[in-house]
Amino acid sequence: MIQINNVSKTYKGKKGTVTAVQNVSLNIEAGEIFGMIGYSGAGKSTLLRMLNGLESPTTGEVIINGQSISKCSSNQLRKARQKIGMIFQHFNLLWSRTVLENILFPLEIAKVPKKESINRAKELIKLVGLEGRENAYPSELSGGQKQRVGIARALANNPDVLLCDEATSALDPETTDSILALLTNINKQLGITIILITHEMHVIQKICQRVAVMENGSVVEEGHVVDVFTRPKQAITKKFVTQIKGDEGEVISHGDGKDNTYKLTFKNGQADQPHISEVVKHFDIEINILQGKIVQTAEGSYGTMKIQLVGDINNIKEAIAYLESKQVEVEVA
Repeated sequence: MIQINNVSKTYKGKKGTVTAVQNVSLNIEAGEIFGMIGYSGAGKSTLLRMLNGLESPTTGEVIINGQSISKCSSNQLRKARQKIGMIFQHFNLLWSRTVLENILFPLEIAKVPKKESINRAKELIKLVGLEGRENAYPSELSGGQKQRVGIARALANNPDVLLCDEATSALDPETTDSILALLTNINKQLGITIILITHEMHVIQKICQRVAVMENGSVVEEGHVVDVFTRPKQAITKKFVTQIKGDEGEVISHGDGKDNTYKLTFKNGQADQPHISEVVKHFDIEINILQGKIVQTAEGSYGTMKIQLVGDINNIKEAIAYLESKQVEVEVA
């Protein structure tokens, strides 16, 4: 649905050329929630703005639904943008307009008939949970309510794509979770493709199916969220994953020298299965659990655990083989 082909963006300044995005290629499927994560200056906002033509690539091409956004004429781009909604970190609402009037604004620009526009705006007010607040002004709303107005406004023209530019960064944790739940519901109910950028791994964990990690203008790692969480390859990715998993630190081994320490990774729904108790029942070994954690993601739960297996080496090998047969990844810690 969305193809980003070898896109780069450079700016010329007094101190020389600055590269904001460098040779990025991504494919984003229709109907998925795709996350881009990186710290300030990673290039994620610039890349997002190229998806709706607010920025033009220096080289490369952005294609949405078969249309090259980077090669559109001004008139073509205006029409294309009606199918690409965008929500912002600081809401970008019109302070002199009510909730209803803010949502009507993009419909007015698109010259949608008034009666149809009002009906559409009321549908969206219900969708985002703002019934009864139609006539309130932005100054009378909480941060979460303002963002709900921003989401409703972005959905006004029935877009195929919703771009989220740090949409929860200005919100408290509880409100963030409610907005993420709303975006998940919109994705499921409307089948809309959502692309969000953030510097918070919690946001990626909560709603994204796939994620691209950006650093210094480049995508350094990309894949399904569970795979990136359980097998981070780059140092920057490991740093982000630590936000969720915590620092595992050093495990101190105890025993008589015959014990072995292993790291277990449970994916594909295995985190909820009683594999450890089954090993204890069927194999003549002892298990010491040193660390363990289960993390919920949009694609399901995954877990990691560090254990010591104490006993006869052949029994330990059989126990490991049993765990691996249950799709549990086992590695020496």
